[in-house]
Amino acid sequence: MTTESTGTSTGATTSTGQQKPTAESPWPVRTVARKIADWIHRLGAVWVEGQVTQISARPGTRTAFVTLRDPSADISMTVTCPTKLLSDLEQPLSDGAHIVVHARPNFYVGRGTISLRASEIRPVGVGELLARIERLRKLLAAEGLFAPERKRPLPFLPRGVGLITGRASAAEHDVLANAHARWPAVQFTVINTAVQGASAVPQIVKALRKLDADPDVDVIVLARGGGSVEDLLPFSDETLCRAVAAAGKPVVSAIGHEPDSPLLDHVADLRCSTPTDASKRIVPDVAVESARIGELRDRARRALRGWVDRERALLDQLCSRPVLADPKRPLERDSEQVWLHVERARRATLTVLNAEQAVVSEARAKLTALGPAATMERGYAVVQFRRDDGSLGVLRSVSDAPAGTGLRIRVGDGAIHATVDDD
Repeated sequence: MTTESTGTSTGATTSTGQQKPTAESPWPVRTVARKIADWIHRLGAVWVEGQVTQISARPGTRTAFVTLRDPSADISMTVTCPTKLLSDLEQPLSDGAHIVVHARPNFYVGRGTISLRASEIRPVGVGELLARIERLRKLLAAEGLFAPERKRPLPFLPRGVGLITGRASAAEHDVLANAHARWPAVQFTVINTAVQGASAVPQIVKALRKLDADPDVDVIVLARGGGSVEDLLPFSDETLCRAVAAAGKPVVSAIGHEPDSPLLDHVADLRCSTPTDASKRIVPDVAVESARIGELRDRARRALRGWVDRERALLDQLCSRPVLADPKRPLERDSEQVWLHVERARRATLTVLNAEQAVVSEARAKLTALGPAATMERGYAVVQFRRDDGSLGVLRSVSDAPAGTGLRIRVGDGAIHATVDDD
């Protein structure tokens, strides 16, 4: 570790009066290590909570080493303590146990490493774990992560099912065996992870995100057998709960047995009492569905036959009516009525024509009797003379026909031409 110089090597000094290092006059490693150690040792003691992932306490040694890990992050630190401090605990520490440590940060100059030197170790009891879970439950519920309206329904028949469970576990066997027994064609994508201990949460979250991004997976199942509160603690972890709430696909929680209720049960879209129950909820039973299809087919067949029978009876009823029994008869009856009306119209027309002809004949006779032709037939004649322009005019006066005038005399049966004589 070096510190940048703000001036020349002759004038730059530290706050303690020691000359600051430069490229020409650097500090040796031991000096840097001692300064880091001095700074860290001034931090003082702190209370630290974490999960035990590894314990190293060899017989005959005075110092024990414990790896303390943050369950919600991939961060761990080494804790050293006297071996007697571990042996004086009422219950021996084991991997996965939650503890609270009162320790002072310590920098080992020789190795350049930081650890915590514990002076007191307190196991976190079940009651305290449950109290913390309850506080987290209220927090997540207040944020709406448990709300029923955000629960997504499972697909009736998923293309693929993602399963997150322990390797070679009874939960994995129960889910696969029962699901394939119900629907043999179901496809599973199984990811085995730790289901308890410090590494469980990161592995499960990683597997969840991988399955959520798989386009062939329609629903994700988290399955684990029963266990103690400490064993099921990863499934009440805030990081896992939020990851499940943020998933884009439906998530099924099948953790433990019926009495077990980790927070994951409330965040998941469907809570199943056991892994076996989950296998019954994610896929339908092929035998039940086949029987249901057969029943629906029978109902459809009966309904179709009933409809055909009703329509046939209606047709028979319609065909039994006189109009359909002898369809030509109404036409013949209407045809007779048509011809009857035609005959009546013909007689009426002839009557009108005869009457009008009689009127015309009477008018013709009167006209004939009053016309000049009838007068001429009684011996009268009409004398016409030719005017100078060549036209004919009726002779009404002797003065109209001087000698030499050509005359045309019309009689009843023709006309006679004559010329006026001087006499």
